[in-house]
Amino acid sequence: MPPVSCCFHSSLVFSLPPRHQSHHRPKTLSSSLLNLTTNYSKPQTIKRLPGTHTCLQNILFRALAGALSFSLLFSAPIPFASASEEPIHSPPSELCSEEAAGAEEAAAAATPVGESPHPVTNEELVEEAWEVVYESFLPDAGRRPWSPEMWMQKKQDILQSKIQTRSKAHEIIRKMLASLGDPYTRFLPPAEFSKMAKYDVTGIGVNLREVPDDNGSIKLKVLGIILDGPAHSAGVRQGDELLSVNGIDVRGKSAFDVSSLLQGPKETFVTIEVKHGDCGPVQSIKVERQVVARTPVFYRLEKMENGDSSAGYIHIKEFNALAKKDLVTALRRLQSSGASYFILDLRDNLGGLVQAGIEVSKLFLTKGETIIYTVGRDRQVQNSIVAETGPLVTTPLIILVNNRTASASEIVASALHDNCKAVLVGEKTFGKGLIQSVFELHDGSGVVVTIGKYVTPSHRDINGNGIEPDFLRLPALNEVTHYFSRCQFRGVG
Repeated sequence: MPPVSCCFHSSLVFSLPPRHQSHHRPKTLSSSLLNLTTNYSKPQTIKRLPGTHTCLQNILFRALAGALSFSLLFSAPIPFASASEEPIHSPPSELCSEEAAGAEEAAAAATPVGESPHPVTNEELVEEAWEVVYESFLPDAGRRPWSPEMWMQKKQDILQSKIQTRSKAHEIIRKMLASLGDPYTRFLPPAEFSKMAKYDVTGIGVNLREVPDDNGSIKLKVLGIILDGPAHSAGVRQGDELLSVNGIDVRGKSAFDVSSLLQGPKETFVTIEVKHGDCGPVQSIKVERQVVARTPVFYRLEKMENGDSSAGYIHIKEFNALAKKDLVTALRRLQSSGASYFILDLRDNLGGLVQAGIEVSKLFLTKGETIIYTVGRDRQVQNSIVAETGPLVTTPLIILVNNRTASASEIVASALHDNCKAVLVGEKTFGKGLIQSVFELHDGSGVVVTIGKYVTPSHRDINGNGIEPDFLRLPALNEVTHYFSRCQFRGVG
């Protein structure tokens, strides 16, 4: 995979550790955006060379269906209508016409992702990748010393001679990024980047963006659309505003929440209401779903050995766009069935969509309690994420973890543990707490760059450290109660 966050600044936000050779560590697809984390900031702006890279505009990381253990399911590239990095602005009233709307649609569909109307030299491409690191890289992310001055010298060394071929330029970028000593910062060739660019997170072939209007409220705009995909074939166009899903007004809702409304079983239909452009008209459109996120939540009621109580056991396999919604269902059903406390199993959960982990944490936290801090060079990465509402459940919570509990799972575990809402049982967690952004380069390739890191509510650095459990074995309920009484007395450091 997240600064997940998913904004909609120019990053995808997943939370997955990188591929490791050791069988003790999680294995993921090398093409997964790895732990792109994200805080959820405004669109990121970086200095650019003339005509250079367009950051991969939020391929709806807030709504992504899967921790890329989900895998990238595509074979041949599917072209997306391209999206400018600039915010979507309302056109002057005199441009509100069908002709203007048609021109906007034609411009949107003219240049698929991975193709650029402006050629770039090999030297400019290398400098473009260099600049992304110069502007955004987190200095302490790698195993080697880094400073802007050292990186400037690297540029001078690399660009002192002409680069003859595009493949040579790609090789130079790979070596340049490898010199950082950060396993998460890496180069993506065009074929690999295009897989991510067409990753459908809604099931109907659109990517959404939260756009503030003049009144300060939030509108959802179609940022990108798969050409000849279900939504495009049904009449949805780039720049459309999404007004409702199956009769539910979605104005003011987050893209993350709305994506779960759009998803459903493959070959079923969803009815959406869209406003074409900024001028209308409004149209109701029936769209057939083609991709669906599988539920990551499995649950059952467990009768405890003493027979005096029942525990609601919930296993979350990954944090995708359905995690929060399906967890709410599980919690309510288990409570109505008599569960007096809950066991949340995050063992072998490599992470997934960072925003999904944050939303899951909110279900157990009190309004105002901190979920996670994000730290980075850019002020937009420096953020504290807190719960905005009260908890759905207040019963005791046990979280099961092991050395394959990683990233978004570690955010959930630390948020609930540090706020005295859960005890951790099992093994020390993996220790993946870095934030990556994905940037598209001018030739359709891309770079993944570590731009920040997570810090827990008690100000512990997750990355490389992991989280120690409170118990090695499953404790009795009275042990859990005793732990919480001490934890509440101590408070969070």
